[in-house]
Amino acid sequence: MYTDFYNKEVLITGGLGFIGSNLAHRLVAVGANVTIVDSLIKDYGGNLFNIEAIRDKIRLNISDVRDAYGMEHLISGKDFLFNLAGQVSHIDSMNDPFTDMEINVHSQLSILEACRKNNPKVKIIYAGTRQIYGRPQYLPVDELHPVCPTDVNGINKMAGEWYHILYNNVYGIKSCSLRLTNTYGPRQLIKHSRQGFIGWFIRQIVERKEIQIFGDGTQLRDFNYVDDVCDAMLQVALSKNSWGNIYNLGGSEAVSLRQLVEIMIGIKGGNYHLVPFPEEKKRIDIGDFYGDFSKIKSEISWTPKTTLLNGLKETIDYYSTHFSKYID
Repeated sequence: MYTDFYNKEVLITGGLGFIGSNLAHRLVAVGANVTIVDSLIKDYGGNLFNIEAIRDKIRLNISDVRDAYGMEHLISGKDFLFNLAGQVSHIDSMNDPFTDMEINVHSQLSILEACRKNNPKVKIIYAGTRQIYGRPQYLPVDELHPVCPTDVNGINKMAGEWYHILYNNVYGIKSCSLRLTNTYGPRQLIKHSRQGFIGWFIRQIVERKEIQIFGDGTQLRDFNYVDDVCDAMLQVALSKNSWGNIYNLGGSEAVSLRQLVEIMIGIKGGNYHLVPFPEEKKRIDIGDFYGDFSKIKSEISWTPKTTLLNGLKETIDYYSTHFSKYID
């Protein structure tokens, strides 16, 4: 299906992380020449084990996307850039807003300038986030919904996204953005809970510890298995319709956090209890959220294929086997 990537030069920023490493596996499988750049910053999710099976089939560069000169070299000659590097913790962005701005704003502009000066023909797929919408004014949330982030991370990710659209519109550097929802699956960070609840819930299930759900457990969310997210990225990269566009991803159904945990317990066993929201999390919580992905379905023909039950089974099985590789 993705044979058009055969022998193409592909750069993945954040390629040792969750989505980037899964994408690298997919691209290697179809014969792409993959270069990964990752800073391996502690607690950000980069993990050398994520590429162990393809280590001899990719080029790895340990460097920081904030290094403008390094990015000028790395971007040269690439056909595609999957720009997944970023700081994604909402809590960390509130505690250290300047680092979040450096990674999610300044470095994105540096990357785009490197493309403009050294490789304006590259095609860029940017990993955006549904977090920029903030608390929904209506559901499901489509791309026309007002943007009103509830945290620093949402503001900075929004800026990074719009730099990509600006460079597409003004300089003709083909760029598009996917606004990701709750992505889960193998190779996800589970060391701590600062990058989202689902990875942390999975760790608690595998360790057979009691899961704590903040609030009453009725908060609605939609979820995408990582393979489906990789499909979306590969499909928009090969489409002639995607450039200059922003697309929501989304799940086929919205489920409550309590329902999510009950599915996990049905797979592996365990238990949960409800606890009050910590104040620092309550201030930035968005309430119910699920997205409308009809635009990417109509224009790119993407739909999620993995059911939540099957995706969670695959994920829990993966961590049950490789748990020690993701803890230390």
